[in-house]
Amino acid sequence: MARQPAKTLWYDRPRYVYLEFCVEDSTDVKVVIEDHRLVFSCKNADGVEFYNEINLYARVNSKDSREKRSDRSITCFMRKWKEKVAWPRITKENIKPAWLSVDFDNWRDWEGDEEGEGHGGTVRRDAGEGDRKRPPASHG
Repeated sequence: MARQPAKTLWYDRPRYVYLEFCVEDSTDVKVVIEDHRLVFSCKNADGVEFYNEINLYARVNSKDSREKRSDRSITCFMRKWKEKVAWPRITKENIKPAWLSVDFDNWRDWEGDEEGEGHGGTVRRDAGEGDRKRPPASHG
């Protein structure tokens, strides 16, 4: 049986990039996190093999990165080499595979946040252009 990519969600935070491989009841989970690449493989309860290989947008600290398995998915926490630098995408190449999506439930436009892990003195590239990245407020 051929391997197939697992449905994958990702989101960006100031210190970490998160990838969630959505495979229920996974077995034989293997995650290899390198400085510029992540390789994931596992099987599900039906014996279907999943395999994803991602060349990362930027360098991560592979020694300070880890994964956590649950019954529903495997989540990888990758420590950014350059903290507080937003990643516009997870892949090195400017292409979006069909199996990869932004995790909008966990996504935040943290670049403009004042609290938490805020921007700490870094200057935004689009400083002075307002909050154009935020969705418009709903009226009514």
